[in-house]
Amino acid sequence: MRRPFDLSLYLVLDRGLCAGIGMVETAQRAVAGGVTTVQLRDKSADTARMIDTGRALKAALAGTGAALIINDDVAAAVEIGADGLHIGQGDMPVTRARDLIGEAMILGLSVETPELAGAVDPDRVDYIGAGPVFATPSKLDHERPVGFDGLAAQIAASPVPAVAIGGLKAAHVEPVFAAGAQGVAVVSAICGQPDPHAAARHLRRAIDTARRG
Repeated sequence: MRRPFDLSLYLVLDRGLCAGIGMVETAQRAVAGGVTTVQLRDKSADTARMIDTGRALKAALAGTGAALIINDDVAAAVEIGADGLHIGQGDMPVTRARDLIGEAMILGLSVETPELAGAVDPDRVDYIGAGPVFATPSKLDHERPVGFDGLAAQIAASPVPAVAIGGLKAAHVEPVFAAGAQGVAVVSAICGQPDPHAAARHLRRAIDTARRG
């Protein structure tokens, strides 16, 4: 049985952007400010370093209710005992990922088109990362930005909940939720900010307002 998860404010950690405070401290402060899911994404790390960082994050987030998701590295996700794994279209087949992580772990999948969203298997995938809404310097190899109309088309095609990603800030929260997303994923809107707690609180207030509306 997979644990419940809340996509509403989804923080993707970036080692470079978080260098001033560190990923663990950034995550702690951001969760205290309202982040509900934390993804460890570190393209420069090998599995051993992912495991070390992931274990530190898991310990720091214990008891907060926030889910810890590992990007791409299946072996690290399993070794850490993370709450979930997130993969892209080119990482590995969804069926293989699900076999490796078992039935209890959350599985997220990035999509970039309505066709890819519509092809998602809801028996294996729990949520999609939809977008990219805008271009973002934190992920230089992303696909062409789709805007809010493209985001809405991906979400409409998906059989599972979606978190929107791609250059998103607090000002974008309302149109993201209007497009049907269950959450907003951010990187630089929290990572690298002088006060991750305050940045998360600002986003949290915008999200709560959008959801009430």
